[in-house]
Amino acid sequence: MGTDRLTHIDESGRARMVDVSEKAVTQRTARAAGRVLCTAEAVRLIASNATAKGNVIETARLAGIMGAKRTPDLIPLCHPLPLAHIDVEVSLDEEAPAVLIEATTRVEATTGVEMEALTAVVVAGLTVIDMVKSVDRWAVITDVRLLSKEGGRSGNLRRPSEDQRSQS
Repeated sequence: MGTDRLTHIDESGRARMVDVSEKAVTQRTARAAGRVLCTAEAVRLIASNATAKGNVIETARLAGIMGAKRTPDLIPLCHPLPLAHIDVEVSLDEEAPAVLIEATTRVEATTGVEMEALTAVVVAGLTVIDMVKSVDRWAVITDVRLLSKEGGRSGNLRRPSEDQRSQS
């Protein structure tokens, strides 16, 4: 993975915020994805914009953006960042059935924006669940994962396929 220790743990084993003051300011981008598995009926209602609580796709998209902006309030030791860009895409997979969520975050800073992209996906997913719970009490968020990151000391990284991950 590139490091021999957890960066948020000091020599005494205590949690700490990583000091990024000596790191270079660079443009950093992260993409994350996840999905909400739900019933075909829930997907049908979302597609036809017929849920009791309103437009699920647009509400989840906005919630994801808001979630990314609040990441340091939710994740201990996460640096507050001046986010330059947040994009959340919400779409439907009628075959699965599922709601697909993808988030992209961008910043010029001394640390990355992976947690912001992941938080956007999870908050958007929670919003979907809240909005469809009257028709699908058992919807579940799944497959939340980082897809890629660009910038910073480790450069540009893309998530390996599951086959590649099992070989390493």
